[in-house]
Amino acid sequence: MAKIVFIGAGSHVFTRSLVRDLMTFPLLRDAELRLVDIHEGRLDYARQVVQRIIDLGGYPATVTATTDRTEALVGADAVVVTILCGNVEIWQHDILIPKAYGIDINVGDTRGPSGIFRALRTIPTMLDICRDMERLCPNAILLNYTNPMAMLCHAMQRESFIQSTGLCHSVQGTAAMLAKWAGVEPREVDYTCAGINHMAWFIKFAHKGEDLIPRLLERVATDEAVYNEEQVRNEMFLAMKYYVTESSGHNSEYNWWFRKRPDLIEKYCTTGTGWNPGHYAYILNIYREREATWQQEAIDWLKKDKPMSLDRGFEYAAYIINARMGGEPFEFNGNVPNTNLVTNLPQGACVEVPVVASRKGYLPIHVGALPASVVPLTALSAQIEMMAVQAALSGDPTLVYQAIAHDPLTASVLSLAEIRKMVADMFRQNRDYLPQFRSIEP
Repeated sequence: MAKIVFIGAGSHVFTRSLVRDLMTFPLLRDAELRLVDIHEGRLDYARQVVQRIIDLGGYPATVTATTDRTEALVGADAVVVTILCGNVEIWQHDILIPKAYGIDINVGDTRGPSGIFRALRTIPTMLDICRDMERLCPNAILLNYTNPMAMLCHAMQRESFIQSTGLCHSVQGTAAMLAKWAGVEPREVDYTCAGINHMAWFIKFAHKGEDLIPRLLERVATDEAVYNEEQVRNEMFLAMKYYVTESSGHNSEYNWWFRKRPDLIEKYCTTGTGWNPGHYAYILNIYREREATWQQEAIDWLKKDKPMSLDRGFEYAAYIINARMGGEPFEFNGNVPNTNLVTNLPQGACVEVPVVASRKGYLPIHVGALPASVVPLTALSAQIEMMAVQAALSGDPTLVYQAIAHDPLTASVLSLAEIRKMVADMFRQNRDYLPQFRSIEP
């Protein structure tokens, strides 16, 4: 009987999708599902949602809910983490303060000044989870869905022996989009994708032996509807000749090219037809809506006769846990330490590469060198992430300033003196969330 723990289970929409997928595997049908959240109201609704899925499928699984994660972790086989440290209001200031200095942010959960401060708040909690696992379930695997993915995973993999990896939807989502543009079935595509989270690159994308990259380049260059769907990523594709993972909005924050002037934001980050073209504070506004509607959404879902299909979806975690429990090995793109897997990215950095999961754990696959056109931005971003993690672990505010000073978007807009002032303002706003820092003067 698999014992699976969900930390941050109050995000019931995601929890129900993952539980639905888990139950489709014969090895996991009788799983002991343990839900953890610090918000008792959200936790109770998540428990009801999971129980409803169990009842609808007639599964022999069981579900329990607790606000005490140590109670849930005892003897666990797998731990799934989907948490947010701090509330939406503190995240709001991660976006508002840079905006006051002229830095326009779309999401702010992965890198740049907003992503780095989110990491500073979250790393201590992630390491506490790892320490609890070391005592209570040392052989369990940890699957992280929380952003900033690379910085959190790097901190855990550096500081703990727990087998951890980070999972993101962007690789399989982008692969399906590119297959559609190329006019082929996604399941028939062979690809290699490597780099860092939200900035991994499809260095191979083929169908029955045919390299699809030339076809895709032509389609993006000549089909206005295709170009407009992902304006930022398509501009990057036409320039670099390799396609990057994650939305145009996200990627517009990670480089020098699109958000440093109002006219560029207007041209590339406002009229795209994809789900996130790059509007200012896009995800923050979505989170505010969810805060206001989550309870009613759960109530409405529970009232439906058939609230969801019980057919398996595409979340990596269910396949990985099945493989860990002795089922079929599964290949996915995961976030792991760079042990010469990507030869021209920093050693020890957290890289996103193909990984095989089995009952033995995770086996990352050697990729080799990334193409020269994508290395400068990717390697710089990886180095900044490593600096930020070191700052979080050492409590050194100067390292935080230095990491943000090298951020491409920040550096394209502000002077070093202006960056120092902005970082000081962000430290003051986050003072209560950063007890590991002896000083907040960068």
